Amino acid sequence: MNERELDSALVVGKHSFRSRLMVGTGKYATFSQMRECLEASATECVTVAVRRVKLDGPKEDNLLNHLDLGRYKVLPNTAGCFTADDAVRTAHLSRELLDTDLVKLEVLSDPKTLLPEPVGTLQAARELVKEGFTVLVYTSDDPVMARHLADLGVASVMPAGSPIGSGQGVLNPNNLLIILETVRAKYGIPIIVDAGVGTASDVTVAMELGADGVLLNTGIAHAKDPLRMAVAMRDACRSGRLAHLAGRIPRKLYANASSPMEGRIAPAKPGGVPGE
Repeated sequence: MNERELDSALVVGKHSFRSRLMVGTGKYATFSQMRECLEASATECVTVAVRRVKLDGPKEDNLLNHLDLGRYKVLPNTAGCFTADDAVRTAHLSRELLDTDLVKLEVLSDPKTLLPEPVGTLQAARELVKEGFTVLVYTSDDPVMARHLADLGVASVMPAGSPIGSGQGVLNPNNLLIILETVRAKYGIPIIVDAGVGTASDVTVAMELGADGVLLNTGIAHAKDPLRMAVAMRDACRSGRLAHLAGRIPRKLYANASSPMEGRIAPAKPGGVPGE
């Protein structure tokens, strides 16, 4: 069995990805550093905040000119939107600009916490699904909210592991497990952990719990060595996914010898065969 046979592709709507790690394009020191980190992460899907793309001015200042669009699928997001109307307008702009049906929907509640605004998120998701977008929606880790969004027909629910850029990792694994059990199992859509990842072990935890993918940005871009962290995040995503598929051993209170006496083959007698 080769590596490609160990796992299936991540399917979001009509789009398919071998890598289950999605990486943002913001916060890097330079565009050159961004390109190196994206390549090292082995991601196939990168997020772009359309509202922050400089469409006028020098060509070298436009983020899109620094991305290999033949290599990466661009996932435009509505970062910075605080109302449903604003998010819907931004999604339409991204579809015209990038000729894609994909959108990562974010409707935020306030600039300090950057938590999702639930009513606005539901309103925008309903409108964008109706208009034919493939909607990946950022939300809290509330299982009820996740179910309401799935009911609308979104392509992926993306619960936050912890607040955006906080680096706290997955704070509530129980809620994530409930979402996986009640939303993914029922609606058949991928659950992608979005926000709060600080280091590779956070990615591994999310994937071992059964998440279908992880989206991150700050964890790489603001690491002391972003390039090394990009490699670490890549490997963490792969190892966590494979560990989940392999199935961990049960946790036990007491020791369980790896070489038990029961069932061992008795040593051979002189001139005989084992077990005689």
